[in-house]
Amino acid sequence: MNCQPSQSLLGADDPIPVRIVNPAGTSSFLLIGDHAGNAVPAYLTPFGVSDEEMVRHIAWDIGIAELGERLATALDATFISQRYSRLVIDCNRDPAAPDAMPEFSDGTTLPRNAALSDADRATRVAAVHTPYHAAIAAELTRRDAAGRETVVIALHSFTPTMRGVARPWQIGVLHGGANDSFARAVLAGLTARGDLVVGDNEPYAMDRIDYTIPQHAFAAGRRYVETEIRQDLLASHDQIADWATLLEEVFTTAL
Repeated sequence: MNCQPSQSLLGADDPIPVRIVNPAGTSSFLLIGDHAGNAVPAYLTPFGVSDEEMVRHIAWDIGIAELGERLATALDATFISQRYSRLVIDCNRDPAAPDAMPEFSDGTTLPRNAALSDADRATRVAAVHTPYHAAIAAELTRRDAAGRETVVIALHSFTPTMRGVARPWQIGVLHGGANDSFARAVLAGLTARGDLVVGDNEPYAMDRIDYTIPQHAFAAGRRYVETEIRQDLLASHDQIADWATLLEEVFTTAL
């Protein structure tokens, strides 16, 4: 599926905002990567942020693109991911929220996000946010029409320290009500292993800040989970492969 971008922001040489891996996957799972990429449209360059900053956690969820691909193969699941940096627009935020296009992130100033006009914000929403969520909605509609149940799994990663405070959790399970039976089963399965430090709504709690899971799972009563894996544990291909194997087992058992 190619979701056409807004031509006022994305040029012919810019990547399309949505990447879909294994679109014919037969699994009940639909894997989502809100922050899987760190691309910046050519129109917005220079973005005023160093290359070193653009590979930090502020720009994307490190390791999630590869993890999603591996899980899509292991589970025969579809993986829908977003290619642009969360600094351009955060697709796990309401597009009207101020922090959807933040002026600062973990101490870093973002010059191209300063004093954005309503038109500037609308252009980014139309180019990236809208086609990404439209792709998710279209896939869910297709599955619903075919009578297929879908369990939505949002894959995220988090920095080991934030504002100088170490985060001990190796993986967090986020849930916020609605049909959270699958999320709680995943939490129980991870905890029962005994070899992981598992966060229950840590290092983040699912609340009104989150957009993707509430938007696509809550109202329809779909089962869901949002996972957060510590980024130092996703630093190599071998580590990512190990997490894919672990999560394949945990998700399958929870289902």
